[in-house]
Amino acid sequence: MSCARDARRLCGALGLALLLVCAPAFAAREETGRIGGVDVVVWMPSRASDERLAVIVFSHALYMCPTQSRYLTRAIADAGYLVIAPLHADSTCRFSLWPSVWRMSGKPSPLWNDSDYRDRADDIRNVVAALPDDARYGKRVDIARLGLVGHSLGGYTVLGLGGAWPSWRLQGVRAIVALTPYSLPFDHSEGLRHLSAPTMYQAGEFDPVFTLPLERSGYARTPHPKYLVEMAAASHMAWTDLGVSSRDTIVDYAIAFLDHYVRDEPETHTLQAALPGVSTFRREE
Repeated sequence: MSCARDARRLCGALGLALLLVCAPAFAAREETGRIGGVDVVVWMPSRASDERLAVIVFSHALYMCPTQSRYLTRAIADAGYLVIAPLHADSTCRFSLWPSVWRMSGKPSPLWNDSDYRDRADDIRNVVAALPDDARYGKRVDIARLGLVGHSLGGYTVLGLGGAWPSWRLQGVRAIVALTPYSLPFDHSEGLRHLSAPTMYQAGEFDPVFTLPLERSGYARTPHPKYLVEMAAASHMAWTDLGVSSRDTIVDYAIAFLDHYVRDEPETHTLQAALPGVSTFRREE
């Protein structure tokens, strides 16, 4: 990971204009296809290995694409995971020039229930169910080591699958990384109390709409073990390829957390303290 980490730092320092130049530093192989009837993008580690790979499913934000966070999905894959990102129905990557406005819920968050964006949960459930028998990847994966990562509405999605909507619960999930998630729908239902997997929240100091609910109540309601990492001066898009701030820190915390809880590797110092550029770090085992 040291070379990839150095490349991320260089890209962040040079800025958005050089992202295309820096992108090849991440060598994970990217493929497209269908699994369980769902269009997906898949990243494989750059190094060949006979070891069965732990699986990470990534859920994109509203209107965005499975490839929205390549810097993160590539880095996770090169850390030794098979990363799968479903194309949800609300994505603008479905050959449409305009967002599907009908896909945006007009309901205030307290009125949301487990029917809101259930199709996203179904996408992930179908992919996970079909993966062990998939001709390309079935023999490469260890589905018993499964983690979920999601950004924004994708964060809402993976929290719901982790038990925040009990009817969505996906069995076998070992860890959840919710990246500046839309968690307000779970405030009224207190759904975060029902999470059944270790959870890491990542949030941005300059993203109050999504960060404040976690700081005020969401984190407190989440069962142990749990983490809240707030990135200094980070906006909502820092977790996508449109942002350049905090990339190294975002990746380092995510991989350290997944390694420990999905692959049962020893806990590293990264999970024990605030790294440079972190404004808030909370952890409870």
